[in-house]
Amino acid sequence: SMAGSNMGKALESQLVKAAQVIEERLDSQIERLDNLKEDDIEQLRERRLRQMKEQAKQRDEWVANGHGRYFEISNEKEFFEEGKKSRNLVCHFYRDSTFRCKIFDKHLAILAPRHVECKFIKLSVDKAPFLTQRLNIRVIPTLCIVRQEKTKDYIVGFDDLGGRDDFSTEMLEWRLGRSEVIDYKGDLMNPPDQQTAASGGKSGGAASILGAGRQKKVRGGGDDDSSDEDDW
Repeated sequence: SMAGSNMGKALESQLVKAAQVIEERLDSQIERLDNLKEDDIEQLRERRLRQMKEQAKQRDEWVANGHGRYFEISNEKEFFEEGKKSRNLVCHFYRDSTFRCKIFDKHLAILAPRHVECKFIKLSVDKAPFLTQRLNIRVIPTLCIVRQEKTKDYIVGFDDLGGRDDFSTEMLEWRLGRSEVIDYKGDLMNPPDQQTAASGGKSGGAASILGAGRQKKVRGGGDDDSSDEDDW
């Protein structure tokens, strides 16, 4: 019985030692994991700081290049110059006598500082007859969307924005997001104004600035209030 008792004590002692070894190993692993976690946090912090600095630098470059504001250019030559300087460009082809152009003006002036990754400009069709013809612009107002010096899409009148004058700025923002000319964070599948009218989608492929044909209807059917839209 004494032998059995000694064996039991020896076994208990071994179990205690084994438990201690396991506990020490666990403590060592926990300590190592804690240290690794701290390192990971520091690496993520440094990476995030670098990204923020790069984004701030990019933003400063965009602003220095005219991004962040909505402004008018005076001729066709400037249109091409602005397209060369900016990867993303939205140009509003307008006419002073067209009321709906002023509606676009209001929304674009709001969106320009909100999306500095894109340049927002306007050009009078009366000052750019050659460009207007070559871009096949037949309805005023029209937004010409350019990416990397290629025409990506057109927004012709308000058909893509619910077919009404009181569309929201967010509706136009959504439509520009569909054209991938701005960094849109919302749901591209559902227009924010929840209109039943079709969004229009994207035009087929990027064509060169000169010689790009519009692939959407100039005027939507059933638009009774069309007196403020100029047909060319």
